Amino acid sequence: MKTWKLVSGILSIVMFVFVSFQSCAAGVSNSLEANGEVSGSAGVIVAILLLSGGIVSIVSRRGSKGGNIALIVLFGLGALFGFTMAGSYKDLNIWAAWCLICAILAIISLVKGKKVQ
Repeated sequence: MKTWKLVSGILSIVMFVFVSFQSCAAGVSNSLEANGEVSGSAGVIVAILLLSGGIVSIVSRRGSKGGNIALIVLFGLGALFGFTMAGSYKDLNIWAAWCLICAILAIISLVKGKKVQ
């Protein structure tokens, strides 16, 4: 699981850059169209959660229980915000799916860690 945490952390930090730029563009589009959607703002929140989840994933790759719980919360919130507020910003569903995959793998890591100890 150490390798997964390192790889997912690096990928999450790289995805932060793409999600940030796309979210800014989606926010501008929502403002210009005055459609009342919040998908751009939700994208910024997901981007921040991706960045913080990536950092926690890299730091906690040695297998701490608290790190796994933090990953579940951070990536779970990212998935929740992404899926519920996507609106016209359909790429947000992809980023939310990545957050969901990372949260599920953090749950698996937490459960496996309990059995070893």
